[in-house]
Amino acid sequence: MSRVAKVTLVSMLILSAGTIFGVHYLQKKEKEVMHAGIIRDKERKREKLMQNQLEHDRQVMLRKEYEKIQPVLQSENEKSK
Repeated sequence: MSRVAKVTLVSMLILSAGTIFGVHYLQKKEKEVMHAGIIRDKERKREKLMQNQLEHDRQVMLRKEYEKIQPVLQSENEKSK
């Protein structure tokens, strides 16, 4: 093999190995970023659920307070529950 052929072969091997390594590195980083997004979404959902529960509890307390002041007649639908 001539010197030019050897240099070309080696440079193509290095380029191919670099490309393969680069692609695998990028895929790993993208997977980590996607996983972090899932964790953030779960945390956001948990916080939203807690806020909704607190608001619901607050509304129940307000309703009880208001019913002490002004009683509410139950409708036919509420009686059957």
